[in-house]
Amino acid sequence: MSIPNSTTHAEVDLRADFKEAMAHMCAPVTVVTTMDGDRPHGTTVSAVMSLSFEPLLIAVAMATTSECLSAITRAGKFGVNVLAAQQHSVATGFATKGEDKFTGTIWHQHDSIPRLDGSAVWLSCQVDQILPGGDHAILIGAVTGVDADPAAAPLTYHGRRFGTHTPH
Repeated sequence: MSIPNSTTHAEVDLRADFKEAMAHMCAPVTVVTTMDGDRPHGTTVSAVMSLSFEPLLIAVAMATTSECLSAITRAGKFGVNVLAAQQHSVATGFATKGEDKFTGTIWHQHDSIPRLDGSAVWLSCQVDQILPGGDHAILIGAVTGVDADPAAAPLTYHGRRFGTHTPH
């Protein structure tokens, strides 16, 4: 007899296999930011993608338990900082919990949103929609501003390690 809501060995194996497979998908490393009153919020996110050109939309997946997601919901706007290759310590710092993530990080407000200096790409966004996605929420952002440094190589994450893109 099966106990409701129990996890079978097959499900455990499938989840472990899924987690391992996702570790082998190369992703840009981003820090999503917002302001909550006078306090900046930010968190490292790897699930970010271009969604639409007309209108300009991006999609960001964030854990439903994220304090930053709650702050974004209140603020109605957010920034996406695609980190540059040398910013791996920034990625690690923003992947932690706590209120002091901005300590030691050079940033300024751009359109009332925290923008991390040195990022390869910056997008400012208005919240368009927040959709359910299991234990994550899918944040759809209407892009209101873009800035990119074509000379900056982006920070990527693959195989549980940081790196960058090397053209062939």
